[in-house]
Amino acid sequence: MAASSVTVTYNFGQKTLLARKPISKTIPSSVLTSSTATYLKKKRWNVLRLVMVKKTEKDHKLQEETNTERWTVITPRVLQRLERKRSERNTYLVAAVMSSLGVTSAAAMAVYYRFSWQTEFGEYILPEMLGTFALSVGSAVGMEFWARWAHRALWHASLWDMHESHHQPRDGPFELNDIFAIINVVPAIALLSYGFLNTGLFPGLCFGAGLGITTFGMAYMFVHDGLVHRRFPVGPIADVPYLQKVAAAHYLHHSCILNGVPYGLFLGPKEIEEVGGMEELEKEVQRRTKKSKS
Repeated sequence: MAASSVTVTYNFGQKTLLARKPISKTIPSSVLTSSTATYLKKKRWNVLRLVMVKKTEKDHKLQEETNTERWTVITPRVLQRLERKRSERNTYLVAAVMSSLGVTSAAAMAVYYRFSWQTEFGEYILPEMLGTFALSVGSAVGMEFWARWAHRALWHASLWDMHESHHQPRDGPFELNDIFAIINVVPAIALLSYGFLNTGLFPGLCFGAGLGITTFGMAYMFVHDGLVHRRFPVGPIADVPYLQKVAAAHYLHHSCILNGVPYGLFLGPKEIEEVGGMEELEKEVQRRTKKSKS
């Protein structure tokens, strides 16, 4: 049997200035044992893997440089827009906090002094207190139904010229639609003042109605302006599951997917259920949840 041979060439000093001749050596194939062949295969695989890793690192570096250049181009415009939005949010936040503290402290003091001054009327103090509490809860719930009706029958009809600003991109910290909040303050102050300055069951009922309207207005501001439209941060109430549904339902109102439904706020999910739009509501809840986590 004829013996065959294999020529193995070694290259040394490939990166030196003077190119050297490769050293060739003929090795009989019988010398190449299975372990030697396996070693050569592993060596070739390691070299190939090293080349692939270096190529991947090079591609990643090029991609990072491209992304950096892209961000460099758009960063000034983005920063300017973010700075403007931040200024608008801070302006509205200051106004919201000041008005909230003012109204809350005034209402709390009014409740305290009204009943402390009238303790001498022991015969009527209990009915007044019960009437005040009942009207506080009743008027707060009633305001939701009033807001739903007014939203559909007035704001999206004869008062659309004012309400339209709420359905367009806002330019500045305030919008023309905010005037409706000021309008609702007038009857609340009138009822609170009359109930505070007078005694008896009827003034107590008026006082409770004013408190209910005030409570609804405060809750509406935090949920609608803060949670839904993100005009200021609202903290942990953003994690309340039902309020997340409320926010998603109000977004569906702005998207007109269900012909404007819901027109209410806190009972918005119930309105959507009545028109068979729960599937759209669940999709919107999932979309907002995914967006908040990204």
